[in-house]
Amino acid sequence: MSSSSAVSTVTPVIKTLKVGLAGCGTVGQSVLTMLHRQKALFHSLDYAVSLEGVYVRDALRPRDFDYPGAVLTDDPHFLEGTDILIEVMGGVDRPLELWMPHLERGGIVITANKALMAERWDAIRKYVENGQVYFEASVMAGTPIITPLATILRASTPIRLEATLNGTCNYILSQMERGQDYHTALAEAQRLGYAESDPTLDVGGGDSAHKLTLLARMFIDPEYALEKVQVRGIDTLPPGAVNEALERGEKIRLLCSIERENGEWVARVEPRALPLSHPIAQADSSHNALMFTGEECGTVIFMGNGAGGATTASAVVGDLISHMDGIPGPKQVSLVR
Repeated sequence: MSSSSAVSTVTPVIKTLKVGLAGCGTVGQSVLTMLHRQKALFHSLDYAVSLEGVYVRDALRPRDFDYPGAVLTDDPHFLEGTDILIEVMGGVDRPLELWMPHLERGGIVITANKALMAERWDAIRKYVENGQVYFEASVMAGTPIITPLATILRASTPIRLEATLNGTCNYILSQMERGQDYHTALAEAQRLGYAESDPTLDVGGGDSAHKLTLLARMFIDPEYALEKVQVRGIDTLPPGAVNEALERGEKIRLLCSIERENGEWVARVEPRALPLSHPIAQADSSHNALMFTGEECGTVIFMGNGAGGATTASAVVGDLISHMDGIPGPKQVSLVR
Protein backbone atom coordinates (compact mmCIF):
# COMPACT_ATOMS: atom_id res chain seq x y z
CA MET A 1 0.00 0.00 0.00
CA SER A 2 1.30 3.39 -0.81
CA SER A 3 0.24 6.72 0.45
CA SER A 4 0.94 10.18 -0.66
CA SER A 5 0.38 13.52 0.90
CA ALA A 6 0.28 16.95 -0.55
CA VAL A 7 1.35 20.07 1.24
CA SER A 8 -0.74 23.07 0.38
CA THR A 9 0.60 26.55 0.70
CA VAL A 10 -1.40 29.68 1.05
CA THR A 11 -0.08 32.76 -0.65
CA PRO A 12 -0.20 35.60 1.85
CA VAL A 13 -2.35 38.56 1.02
CA ILE A 14 -0.21 41.67 0.95
CA LYS A 15 -1.99 44.62 2.50
CA THR A 16 -1.08 48.07 1.22
CA LEU A 17 -0.69 50.97 3.62
CA LYS A 18 -1.05 54.41 2.07
CA VAL A 19 1.49 56.61 3.82
CA GLY A 20 1.89 60.37 3.67
CA LEU A 21 5.00 62.09 5.00
CA ALA A 22 4.95 65.64 6.36
CA GLY A 23 8.40 67.16 6.64
CA CYS A 24 11.56 66.43 4.67
CA GLY A 25 14.38 67.90 6.69
CA THR A 26 17.16 65.80 8.19
CA VAL A 27 14.75 63.36 9.86
CA GLY A 28 12.25 63.24 7.00
CA GLN A 29 14.96 62.44 4.46
CA SER A 30 16.20 59.62 6.68
CA VAL A 31 12.64 58.31 7.04
CA LEU A 32 12.27 58.19 3.25
CA THR A 33 15.53 56.30 2.90
CA MET A 34 14.50 53.76 5.54
CA LEU A 35 11.04 53.27 4.02
CA HIS A 36 12.71 52.39 0.74
CA ARG A 37 15.38 50.12 2.22
CA GLN A 38 13.01 48.19 4.49
CA LYS A 39 10.54 47.14 1.79
CA ALA A 40 11.55 43.49 2.16
CA LEU A 41 10.93 43.65 5.91
CA PHE A 42 7.49 45.14 5.36
CA HIS A 43 6.74 42.41 2.83
CA SER A 44 7.72 39.73 5.36
CA LEU A 45 4.97 41.15 7.58
CA ASP A 46 2.50 40.92 4.67
CA TYR A 47 2.50 44.66 4.07
CA ALA A 48 3.52 47.03 1.33
CA VAL A 49 3.96 50.76 1.81
CA SER A 50 2.62 53.09 -0.84
CA LEU A 51 4.14 56.54 -0.41
CA GLU A 52 1.39 58.90 -1.52
CA GLY A 53 3.50 62.04 -1.28
CA VAL A 54 5.72 64.25 0.87
CA TYR A 55 4.31 67.53 2.18
CA VAL A 56 6.92 70.27 2.62
CA ARG A 57 6.86 74.02 3.09
CA ASP A 58 9.33 74.54 0.20
CA ALA A 59 9.15 71.91 -2.54
CA LEU A 60 12.04 73.47 -4.50
CA ARG A 61 14.72 73.20 -1.82
CA PRO A 62 17.33 70.53 -2.65
CA ARG A 63 17.19 67.41 -0.49
CA ASP A 64 19.15 64.18 -0.20
CA PHE A 65 17.29 60.88 0.20
CA ASP A 66 16.98 57.43 -1.35
CA TYR A 67 13.37 56.89 -2.42
CA PRO A 68 12.89 56.74 -6.19
CA GLY A 69 9.73 58.45 -7.37
CA ALA A 70 8.95 60.30 -4.15
CA VAL A 71 6.87 63.40 -4.95
CA LEU A 72 7.40 66.54 -2.88
CA THR A 73 4.60 69.09 -2.74
CA ASP A 74 3.50 72.13 -0.75
CA ASP A 75 -0.15 71.08 -1.19
CA PRO A 76 -1.27 68.77 1.66
CA HIS A 77 -4.55 67.63 0.08
CA PHE A 78 -3.10 64.24 -0.87
CA LEU A 79 -3.01 63.40 2.85
CA GLU A 80 -6.79 63.03 2.81
CA GLY A 81 -6.44 59.65 1.12
CA THR A 82 -3.78 58.18 3.40
CA ASP A 83 -3.97 55.57 6.14
CA ILE A 84 -0.91 56.79 8.02
CA LEU A 85 0.49 60.29 8.48
CA ILE A 86 4.17 60.37 9.41
CA GLU A 87 4.79 63.89 10.72
CA VAL A 88 8.37 65.02 11.29
CA MET A 89 8.11 68.66 10.21
CA GLY A 90 8.25 70.16 13.71
CA GLY A 91 6.38 73.14 15.04
CA VAL A 92 2.95 73.07 16.66
CA ASP A 93 0.06 74.80 14.93
CA ARG A 94 0.68 73.79 11.30
CA PRO A 95 1.28 70.11 12.10
CA LEU A 96 -1.80 70.07 14.31
CA GLU A 97 -3.86 71.27 11.33
CA LEU A 98 -2.67 68.15 9.50
CA TRP A 99 -3.15 65.81 12.45
CA MET A 100 -6.71 66.63 13.42
CA PRO A 101 -8.68 65.76 10.26
CA HIS A 102 -6.55 62.65 9.83
CA LEU A 103 -7.20 61.46 13.39
CA GLU A 104 -10.88 62.37 13.24
CA ARG A 105 -11.43 60.01 10.31
CA GLY A 106 -9.66 57.19 12.16
CA GLY A 107 -6.18 57.53 10.68
CA ILE A 108 -2.86 56.78 12.34
CA VAL A 109 -0.22 59.40 13.18
CA ILE A 110 3.45 58.56 13.73
CA THR A 111 5.52 61.48 14.96
CA ALA A 112 8.73 62.76 16.52
CA ASN A 113 7.03 66.04 17.48
CA LYS A 114 7.43 66.49 21.23
CA ALA A 115 6.41 70.16 21.17
CA LEU A 116 2.98 69.41 19.71
CA MET A 117 2.51 66.44 22.04
CA ALA A 118 3.38 68.57 25.07
CA GLU A 119 1.55 71.78 24.16
CA ARG A 120 -1.66 70.50 22.51
CA TRP A 121 -2.46 67.58 24.79
CA ASP A 122 -6.10 68.54 25.27
CA ALA A 123 -6.69 68.34 21.51
CA ILE A 124 -5.02 64.99 20.93
CA ARG A 125 -5.40 63.08 24.20
CA LYS A 126 -8.44 61.02 23.20
CA TYR A 127 -6.67 59.86 20.05
CA VAL A 128 -3.64 58.81 22.10
CA GLU A 129 -6.02 56.85 24.34
CA ASN A 130 -7.44 55.21 21.20
CA GLY A 131 -3.96 54.03 20.22
CA GLN A 132 -3.93 56.15 17.05
CA VAL A 133 -0.74 58.08 17.87
CA TYR A 134 2.76 56.58 17.92
CA PHE A 135 5.50 58.81 19.33
CA GLU A 136 8.50 56.72 20.39
CA ALA A 137 10.86 59.07 18.52
CA SER A 138 9.66 62.15 20.39
CA VAL A 139 11.79 61.85 23.54
CA MET A 140 15.04 59.92 23.00
CA ALA A 141 14.98 59.49 19.20
CA GLY A 142 16.09 55.93 18.46
CA THR A 143 16.61 54.98 22.10
CA PRO A 144 13.32 53.40 23.26
CA ILE A 145 11.71 54.79 26.41
CA ILE A 146 8.06 55.60 25.64
CA THR A 147 7.16 51.96 24.96
CA PRO A 148 8.91 50.58 28.08
CA LEU A 149 7.17 53.16 30.27
CA ALA A 150 3.82 52.36 28.68
CA THR A 151 4.22 48.60 29.08
CA ILE A 152 6.66 46.64 31.23
CA LEU A 153 7.62 49.45 33.64
CA ARG A 154 4.01 50.40 34.32
CA ALA A 155 3.71 47.51 36.80
CA SER A 156 6.39 49.02 39.05
CA THR A 157 5.54 51.76 41.57
CA PRO A 158 7.56 54.82 40.46
CA ILE A 159 10.06 56.48 42.78
CA ARG A 160 11.99 58.83 40.51
CA LEU A 161 13.19 59.51 37.00
CA GLU A 162 16.41 61.28 36.02
CA ALA A 163 17.57 61.96 32.48
CA THR A 164 19.50 64.12 30.11
CA LEU A 165 17.35 64.61 27.03
CA ASN A 166 18.94 67.28 24.85
CA GLY A 167 21.87 66.40 22.63
CA THR A 168 22.67 70.04 21.85
CA CYS A 169 23.23 70.85 25.52
CA ASN A 170 25.26 67.68 26.02
CA TYR A 171 27.49 68.63 23.10
CA ILE A 172 28.02 72.18 24.37
CA LEU A 173 28.82 71.01 27.91
CA SER A 174 31.18 68.32 26.59
CA GLN A 175 33.07 70.93 24.54
CA MET A 176 33.27 73.23 27.57
CA GLU A 177 34.81 70.34 29.52
CA ARG A 178 37.48 70.28 26.82
CA GLY A 179 38.29 73.95 27.36
CA GLN A 180 35.95 75.88 25.06
CA ASP A 181 33.89 78.75 26.43
CA TYR A 182 30.09 78.65 26.20
CA HIS A 183 29.75 80.95 23.18
CA THR A 184 32.44 79.15 21.17
CA ALA A 185 30.89 75.76 21.95
CA LEU A 186 27.45 77.05 20.96
CA ALA A 187 28.77 78.46 17.68
CA GLU A 188 30.43 75.12 16.94
CA ALA A 189 27.17 73.30 17.66
CA GLN A 190 25.38 75.62 15.25
CA ARG A 191 28.02 75.10 12.57
CA LEU A 192 27.63 71.32 12.87
CA GLY A 193 23.85 71.53 12.72
CA TYR A 194 23.28 70.39 16.31
CA ALA A 195 21.85 73.77 17.33
CA GLU A 196 19.42 76.04 15.51
CA SER A 197 20.27 79.62 14.56
CA ASP A 198 18.00 80.53 17.48
CA PRO A 199 19.13 78.00 20.11
CA THR A 200 16.80 79.22 22.88
CA LEU A 201 14.58 76.14 22.95
CA ASP A 202 17.62 73.91 23.49
CA VAL A 203 19.91 75.91 25.77
CA GLY A 204 17.00 77.49 27.65
CA GLY A 205 15.61 74.06 28.58
CA GLY A 206 12.32 74.28 26.66
CA ASP A 207 12.99 71.23 24.49
CA SER A 208 13.84 69.17 27.56
CA ALA A 209 10.69 70.43 29.30
CA HIS A 210 8.56 69.23 26.38
CA LYS A 211 10.10 65.77 26.62
CA LEU A 212 9.87 65.62 30.41
CA THR A 213 6.18 66.51 30.23
CA LEU A 214 5.56 63.52 27.96
CA LEU A 215 7.44 61.25 30.34
CA ALA A 216 5.44 62.54 33.30
CA ARG A 217 2.21 61.71 31.49
CA MET A 218 3.46 58.22 30.75
CA PHE A 219 4.12 57.16 34.32
CA ILE A 220 2.79 59.51 37.03
CA ASP A 221 -0.12 61.68 35.85
CA PRO A 222 -2.04 61.56 32.53
CA GLU A 223 -2.85 65.27 32.80
CA TYR A 224 0.56 66.57 33.85
CA ALA A 225 0.83 70.12 32.50
CA LEU A 226 3.84 71.55 30.70
CA GLU A 227 3.51 74.68 32.83
CA LYS A 228 4.24 72.67 35.99
CA VAL A 229 7.78 71.85 34.87
CA GLN A 230 10.36 74.06 36.59
CA VAL A 231 12.87 75.09 33.92
CA ARG A 232 16.36 76.59 34.00
CA GLY A 233 18.71 76.15 31.05
CA ILE A 234 22.47 75.94 30.60
CA ASP A 235 22.42 79.54 29.39
CA THR A 236 22.16 80.50 33.08
CA LEU A 237 25.44 78.84 34.07
CA PRO A 238 27.99 81.27 35.51
CA PRO A 239 31.42 81.43 33.83
CA GLY A 240 33.77 78.81 35.23
CA ALA A 241 31.02 76.54 36.56
CA VAL A 242 31.96 73.63 34.27
CA ASN A 243 35.66 73.76 35.18
CA GLU A 244 34.90 74.11 38.88
CA ALA A 245 32.73 71.00 38.70
CA LEU A 246 35.50 69.05 36.97
CA GLU A 247 37.93 70.05 39.70
CA ARG A 248 35.51 68.56 42.24
CA GLY A 249 35.28 65.32 40.25
CA GLU A 250 31.87 66.17 38.79
CA LYS A 251 30.26 66.96 35.45
CA ILE A 252 27.44 69.39 34.81
CA ARG A 253 24.51 68.07 32.80
CA LEU A 254 21.11 69.58 31.99
CA LEU A 255 19.27 67.19 34.27
CA CYS A 256 15.59 66.38 33.84
CA SER A 257 14.07 64.91 36.97
CA ILE A 258 10.73 63.78 38.35
CA GLU A 259 10.49 62.90 42.03
CA ARG A 260 8.27 63.34 45.04
CA GLU A 261 8.70 66.33 47.33
CA ASN A 262 6.38 66.76 50.31
CA GLY A 263 3.97 64.23 48.84
CA GLU A 264 3.75 65.81 45.38
CA TRP A 265 5.46 64.99 42.11
CA VAL A 266 7.87 67.73 41.00
CA ALA A 267 9.38 67.91 37.51
CA ARG A 268 12.52 69.99 36.93
CA VAL A 269 14.93 70.84 34.14
CA GLU A 270 18.13 72.41 35.48
CA PRO A 271 21.93 72.27 35.19
CA ARG A 272 23.20 70.03 37.95
CA ALA A 273 26.66 68.79 38.93
CA LEU A 274 26.83 64.99 39.05
CA PRO A 275 29.63 62.64 40.17
CA LEU A 276 31.75 61.37 37.29
CA SER A 277 30.53 57.85 38.09
CA HIS A 278 26.87 58.81 37.67
CA PRO A 279 25.37 57.19 34.53
CA ILE A 280 23.82 60.50 33.44
CA ALA A 281 27.23 62.20 33.64
CA GLN A 282 28.62 59.62 31.22
CA ALA A 283 26.26 60.70 28.43
CA ASP A 284 28.45 62.85 26.20
CA SER A 285 28.01 64.62 22.88
CA SER A 286 24.64 63.79 21.30
CA HIS A 287 23.94 60.84 23.59
CA ASN A 288 21.02 60.81 26.00
CA ALA A 289 20.57 58.80 29.18
CA LEU A 290 17.62 58.05 31.44
CA MET A 291 17.36 56.32 34.82
CA PHE A 292 13.97 55.06 35.99
CA THR A 293 13.70 53.84 39.57
CA GLY A 294 10.70 51.84 40.74
CA GLU A 295 9.99 50.05 44.00
CA GLU A 296 9.74 46.66 42.35
CA CYS A 297 12.00 46.91 39.30
CA GLY A 298 14.84 48.84 40.94
CA THR A 299 16.86 51.18 38.73
CA VAL A 300 16.72 50.71 34.97
CA ILE A 301 19.06 52.68 32.70
CA PHE A 302 18.50 53.62 29.06
CA MET A 303 21.33 55.21 27.06
CA GLY A 304 21.92 55.86 23.38
CA ASN A 305 21.85 58.35 20.54
CA GLY A 306 19.27 61.01 21.26
CA ALA A 307 19.47 63.06 18.08
CA GLY A 308 20.17 62.77 14.38
CA GLY A 309 18.29 61.83 11.26
CA ALA A 310 19.01 58.11 11.06
CA THR A 311 18.50 57.30 14.74
CA THR A 312 15.23 59.26 14.88
CA ALA A 313 14.03 57.65 11.66
CA SER A 314 14.72 54.21 13.10
CA ALA A 315 12.18 54.88 15.87
CA VAL A 316 9.66 56.34 13.40
CA VAL A 317 9.87 53.31 11.12
CA GLY A 318 9.88 51.06 14.18
CA ASP A 319 6.52 52.56 15.14
CA LEU A 320 5.26 51.81 11.64
CA ILE A 321 6.31 48.18 12.10
CA SER A 322 4.53 48.07 15.47
CA HIS A 323 1.36 49.16 13.69
CA MET A 324 1.86 46.44 11.09
CA ASP A 325 2.16 43.94 13.95
CA GLY A 326 -1.19 45.09 15.31
CA ILE A 327 0.27 46.88 18.33
CA PRO A 328 -1.60 50.12 19.12
CA GLY A 329 0.16 53.37 19.94
CA PRO A 330 1.41 53.77 23.53
CA LYS A 331 -1.05 55.10 26.10
CA GLN A 332 -0.39 57.44 28.99
CA VAL A 333 -0.76 56.19 32.56
CA SER A 334 -4.43 55.64 33.42
CA LEU A 335 -4.36 57.12 36.94
CA VAL A 336 -2.35 59.51 39.09
CA ARG A 337 0.41 57.50 40.79
